Amino acid sequence: MATVRLTTVYAFGTLGRGVRVSSSPMPTQRVCPVRRFVSRRAAMQSVGGFLLSVLCCFSANTEVADAADASIQRISANPPAVRLSGPDSRFLVLVDGENASGKSVDLTRFATFRSRDPRIADIDGNGCIVGKSDGDTIVEITAAGETIEVPISVRDSAAPRRFDFENDIVPILSRFGCNASGCHGKAEGQNGFKLSVFGFDPAADDWALKGEGRGRRVFPASPDQSLLLLKASGGVPHGGGIRLSRDSAEYRTLRDWIAAGMPARYASAPRVASIRVEPHERQMAMSGGQQLRVIATDTSGNERDVTAHARFQSNSDGLAEVDEFGLVRAGTNPGEVAIMAAYLGAVDVFRAIVPREGPTEGYPTRPVLNFIDEHVDAKLRKLNIVASELCDDAEFLRRIYLDLIGTLPRSDKARRFLTDGDPDRRRRLIGELLARPEFADFWAMQWADTLRIDRLSMGHKPAYSFHRWIRDSLRENKPYDRFVREIVAAEGNLEDAPAGNFYRAVSNPGDVAATLSQVFLGVRIDCAQCHHHPFDRWGQTDYLGMRAYFTQAGFKSTQRGLLLAALTDSPSVNPRTGVEVFAHALQTASPAASPPGDRRRLLAEWMTAPDNPWLAKNFVNRVWAHMLGVGLVEPVDDARLTNPPSNPELLDALAAQFIQQKFDVRALLRTIAESRTYQLSSRPNPTNERDERNYSRALFKRMDAEVLYDAVCQTTGIGEKFHGVPAGYRAIELWDSRVPHYFLRLFGRPVRATACQCERTTEPSVSQVLHILNSPEIHAKLSHDGGAVAGLVERVGNDEQLAEELYLTFFSRFPSDAERKLSVGHLASHKASRRAAAEDIAWSMMNSVEFLFNH
Repeated sequence: MATVRLTTVYAFGTLGRGVRVSSSPMPTQRVCPVRRFVSRRAAMQSVGGFLLSVLCCFSANTEVADAADASIQRISANPPAVRLSGPDSRFLVLVDGENASGKSVDLTRFATFRSRDPRIADIDGNGCIVGKSDGDTIVEITAAGETIEVPISVRDSAAPRRFDFENDIVPILSRFGCNASGCHGKAEGQNGFKLSVFGFDPAADDWALKGEGRGRRVFPASPDQSLLLLKASGGVPHGGGIRLSRDSAEYRTLRDWIAAGMPARYASAPRVASIRVEPHERQMAMSGGQQLRVIATDTSGNERDVTAHARFQSNSDGLAEVDEFGLVRAGTNPGEVAIMAAYLGAVDVFRAIVPREGPTEGYPTRPVLNFIDEHVDAKLRKLNIVASELCDDAEFLRRIYLDLIGTLPRSDKARRFLTDGDPDRRRRLIGELLARPEFADFWAMQWADTLRIDRLSMGHKPAYSFHRWIRDSLRENKPYDRFVREIVAAEGNLEDAPAGNFYRAVSNPGDVAATLSQVFLGVRIDCAQCHHHPFDRWGQTDYLGMRAYFTQAGFKSTQRGLLLAALTDSPSVNPRTGVEVFAHALQTASPAASPPGDRRRLLAEWMTAPDNPWLAKNFVNRVWAHMLGVGLVEPVDDARLTNPPSNPELLDALAAQFIQQKFDVRALLRTIAESRTYQLSSRPNPTNERDERNYSRALFKRMDAEVLYDAVCQTTGIGEKFHGVPAGYRAIELWDSRVPHYFLRLFGRPVRATACQCERTTEPSVSQVLHILNSPEIHAKLSHDGGAVAGLVERVGNDEQLAEELYLTFFSRFPSDAERKLSVGHLASHKASRRAAAEDIAWSMMNSVEFLFNH
């Protein structure tokens, strides 16, 4: 009884793609799921205790205190001298230490600071220098037992300040979350006060503060009595709480702006052109910290420290977190992490590599099967991680079947492969699977999710026609660039151009632009239709420029059916400015007019050009994520500067080869499958048990709902008759995501309402656990008189051979000696009910982690 519960807890403890099943080392694949066989009825009676064990799982979160490295040899200030210019100027000094091994360590938060003349320049405990009056002085910095001096020069501190709303006020509103989507930046605003999200519309925000509410939000005659300052500082009740202290620099800036008559934007004011994060990259110790500094460069070439008003975000909180002041704290997992800094629409990234603690001598050499292994090994060496050993043939067999064709190997196929002595057997198997008809069925299912093939939005016949076109394209191994062109620039009668049915699922030009950008380029531009992308470079002009490519496309009824062509030419107008934006691709200049003809053809040519910066990289990343369990860029459809790949050199190499091989999808899959990296064991070693992003071992991946149900049907020998579909269809062949089926819905089949892969859910639920344990439908298949188990019991009289067939059927491997002994013993002790005993073994296998996961 306990064994059944334990295996199911492992199976459902964490069902996320690419996530370890438990916090303890991964259970090996040779753990027998039938260590003590019990009847299904007895196991079901333990559901209450089982649910308690699932719901009570927790992990302790301990905080590791920082400590300065005792081996620091010398310290230095960055920069070694500071020049401040203008009123209220400030600059954050970083303190670096060099340890005995020559590596830099951030000591800013451990240092003490003292200004020799605070009347000229003062400095706080965090290292931020503030200019007070013109002159020169020295700041003394003490850390690791050493004191250094930093010369400070202050100029023009008393110069009159010319306020600019966008440069001076919007950053404060952004820094304290006033214009965030959860506060006054949401669509309806908050308590009658609405700001543009992240300050994308300064003119509207300026009016909201000064002109709305009868001007009661600001009071220049007595600035401190302005409602804006009273609420923000706690002088009157405020739903957002106290955001500013009255002695803060931000409060003084807002007050002085109000006292100066609340000047708006002035045309000649320089705007932020770019920002840079300092340091740009660094190696950090586990649980170590690093203070960041953000420098903004404006259009006139001037630089200023904007750290206090920048927004920060980590792309992996599990590797490192960052607080609102730019202090990065590494976690206890090895890996590489990117920290985004954003300020007034400009973004930059700090990258940190966090190697595993421990000795690095005697790093083992692993065989290199192709260029993939070279790039992965180079990264693992930097992280001080040793890859797992190669998987055995049984593990490879099951994994490659599920990854390439979404189907388990049948017992005879498994036996033949496992007894094959040909040293080239793995490579040969990959080729055989790529040629199987199930390959097109399985990959068409995934493209159907992404391209939103939905009977309700397309219609029954068009949806089927589009799915068949995708499947046929995969079957003939159509080059990927041609596949993309035929969708983007689809035209003509839909009977002859079924790819054009995509425009029936997504008809709004803006939605088409956003969907195709996300699907084929991995670039999300949809939020830029309303405001500047909060984490990327895209603004409304970029979104509208892409939208303009699709404003011509429309349908026309003809005697032969529906015709898709460039029929109209509605303008793509910026709703804020009323200015027309002409068609132009991402990261290209906006033209003076849109080009003649069907503009989608030009977009298709740009998308599929070999030098397109996104197309090839996005596709190889999607394929890599499918095969390895986690993408080089994750999420796979969110490629941006602030979400860099975990191994950029590998992504570049895969994309370059894909282009060189003329966008051959099967060749790409073969390259990945033949690498040692893909063929690593899922069994961790002490160095890589916490690694989930650098491909040092195979990750456990939960099977897609359709694949898992097909596995249930195949192993039990009883297929499923789906509603409205001819008999004999497997789940991966279903083109209609609306076919009603409880199992598929329960295990996360998407409804295809969006292009996001997140629609296919892999999160665990108690309902899934109970269904696998108790489902009458699964029990009926397992105990069916015409099922696989009944047939084996009737056909195989020898208990050892029966146990072997069961293991080959469910696990695609031979049983170990211990498993064989236990299975034979269980069958021998139930001679009178041998079939029921065999069904119990099969049911236990079906509820094990080894069956439910792709590993």
